[in-house]
Amino acid sequence: MPHVDIKCFPRDLNDDQKSALASEITEVIVRHLKSKERSVSVALTEVPEEEWQGVWDTEIAPQMDVLIKKPGYSM
Repeated sequence: MPHVDIKCFPRDLNDDQKSALASEITEVIVRHLKSKERSVSVALTEVPEEEWQGVWDTEIAPQMDVLIKKPGYSM
């Protein structure tokens, strides 16, 4: 704990870019939540644009009241 689950459109990131992203996210989590680095996990799932409605319907819209950063779009 904590676990960060990132979903985004495909970005064609190489392994070094993914590692850098995970490292920077981990640093922020450690700093703000006072977690240990070894306790943080980060997932990156690339979702094709035509499938994003499913992410919205199951993960974003139902959680709107607890999102600490809401999207600037609606579906």
